[in-house]
Amino acid sequence: MSPASSQTLVQRYYAAFNEGSAPDMLALLTDDVRHDINEGRAQTGLDAFRAFLARMDVHYRERAEDLVVLVSEDGTRAAAEFVIHGEYLETDEGLPEARGQRYVLPVGAFFEIRDGKIARVTNYYNLADWTRQVAGA
Repeated sequence: MSPASSQTLVQRYYAAFNEGSAPDMLALLTDDVRHDINEGRAQTGLDAFRAFLARMDVHYRERAEDLVVLVSEDGTRAAAEFVIHGEYLETDEGLPEARGQRYVLPVGAFFEIRDGKIARVTNYYNLADWTRQVAGA
């Protein structure tokens, strides 16, 4: 893929994220997509990604804003920087109690692109910062 096509692919991924459209997000991923979850275990495959999105929808409402996408010269890698504006809806296991707290968090994400689709998504954010925001500390 060209760098411009890869940039558009990642932008479409975040547009689908902001629309809350799991089917549109999943359509942009390879069948064997690797998902590296912040401070968690890597998961592989569309079924695992689908289950992750379903779990996230229960606990969080989020929107990615101020998106910047950078792409390698060969179009096979991309990086995105954005700010998540979210609401903590229901307590997630092992995390503070949810009471509808709002949070704003910078995020970095990295992508591998293969055959016109996203083959890897790796997300990084400061979990301690998120915890402070939702715990009210």
